[in-house]
Amino acid sequence: MNPRSRVYRLLILGLVSFMLFGSYFAYDSVSAIAPSLIAALKIDRASIGMMYSVYSFAAIAAVLVGGFLIDAIGARRASLLFSAVLTIGAIIVAWAPSLTWIYVGRLLFGMGSEPLTVAQSAILARWFRGKELALSFGIALTVSRLGSLFTFNTEALLADRQGFRFALWIAAGLCGVSLLANLMFNALDAKAEPVLGLEKAGAGDAIDWAQLKRGGFSPSFWYVTLLCVTFYSAIFPFTDLAPDFFHAKWGLPEATGEGQSFLAAVFYNITHMFSTAQGTTAIIITASMLFAPFAGRLVDRIGRRASLMIAGSLLMIPAHLLMGWSMLPPAGPMIVLGAAFVLVPAAMWPSVPLVVEKERVGTAFGLMTAVQNVGLLAFPWLNGALRDATTGYAWSQTMFAALGVAGLVFAALLLAADRKAGHVLERPTSHPEPAVE
Repeated sequence: MNPRSRVYRLLILGLVSFMLFGSYFAYDSVSAIAPSLIAALKIDRASIGMMYSVYSFAAIAAVLVGGFLIDAIGARRASLLFSAVLTIGAIIVAWAPSLTWIYVGRLLFGMGSEPLTVAQSAILARWFRGKELALSFGIALTVSRLGSLFTFNTEALLADRQGFRFALWIAAGLCGVSLLANLMFNALDAKAEPVLGLEKAGAGDAIDWAQLKRGGFSPSFWYVTLLCVTFYSAIFPFTDLAPDFFHAKWGLPEATGEGQSFLAAVFYNITHMFSTAQGTTAIIITASMLFAPFAGRLVDRIGRRASLMIAGSLLMIPAHLLMGWSMLPPAGPMIVLGAAFVLVPAAMWPSVPLVVEKERVGTAFGLMTAVQNVGLLAFPWLNGALRDATTGYAWSQTMFAALGVAGLVFAALLLAADRKAGHVLERPTSHPEPAVE
C-alpha cells in the first residue's frame, strides 16, 4: 500500500482510533458487573470505588511522567508500551485471586491507559492537520466511547451467563485486540515515516516544569481547572456504582433478553436502554457520543463558554438530588446529566487555549488533567463508603449535587473574571480575540 494514498490514511485513523477501545471497555467493566462482584467476592461498595481510585492514583503519576517518555522514545513506541502495560493490568484483574491483586491490576491498567490517551493525541496530530485533525479527534473519541457503551450492554450479560470472571477475561481480551491494532499501526507508521517525512510527535499535553517555575496562570485558568475537578468528580465516580444504584433502588435488572441468543440479547439491551441498570448508566455516554460533535460546533459559533458551563453545572444539581431523594424513574435525570456531560466539556476544554499563553497550553492541559485525577482518586471511594455507611445512595447523591454547586460557583467566578478580561470566553471563535489576561 502507498503511504500517500487515502486508504492508507483511513487505515491509520481506524487503527489509532481503536487503540483505546479495549481500555474504555475494561475501565467500565467493573462498574457494569459491580453487583456480581459484590456478591461473588463478598466485598463492599467502597472496594468497587477503590478499584477506580487506584486507577486515578496511577493516572496522576502517569500524566506527570508519561509526556517525558513520549518525548524521549517517540509517540509510536511509547503508545505500544502503554498498550502492553494496560493489557497486562487487565489480565491481572481478570486472573486476580484476591481483592489486593485486583487493585494491583487496576494500578497497572491506569499506568498504561491514561498516557496512551496523550500518545494517541500526539499520533493524530502527526498524521492530520487543520479540519482533518478535529475530525480525527472526534472519530477517535467516538470509537473509544463505544467501548464504554458496549461494556455496559454486554458485561452484565456475560457475567449472568458465564460468571463474572469470564466477563473480566473478555475485557482483557479486548485490550489485547487493541494492542494488536497498535502493533499494526506501528508497522504502518514505520513504513510511512521515511516516505512522508513525518515529523516527530511530541507530548503536547505534558507538564513543562520550567514553565511552572516562571510564574502562575491567570485566575480564569484556575477557575476552569477547579470546575473540571468538580464536574468530572460528579460524573465518573457516580457512574462507577450507578448500575448497583439502579438495581438496588429501582429494581432495574442487570441483564435482560432471557431466552435469546447473546447477540440478540445485546441488541435488545441497546434498543431498550432504559430497561436495565447498565443501560440506564450508559445514557450519559450515549448522549456524549451522539451530541458532543454538534455541541463543539455550537460553542464555536455562539461562544458563551462560561455561560454554558454555568448551565451545565446547574443541570447536575437537581438531577443528582432527584435520583437520591425521590422514586422518580432515573431515566429522566440521567438524560439531564447527559445534557450536562455534553455542554460542559464542549465549552470547558476549548476555553484553556483562550486563557493561557500559546506556549503554555500543553502544560496547562497536563496540569488540568493531573488535578482532575486528584478528584477522581477520592470520590469513587467516598461514594462507595457513603453507600455502605448509610445503606442507601441518598447521601452519595447529595455529595454529587454539592459538587455541582461548587462547580456552579467556579463557573460564575469564571464568568466574572472573563468580563474583566474583555469577554474572551463569551465571544464566538470567529471573532478576533484580545490578548489573554
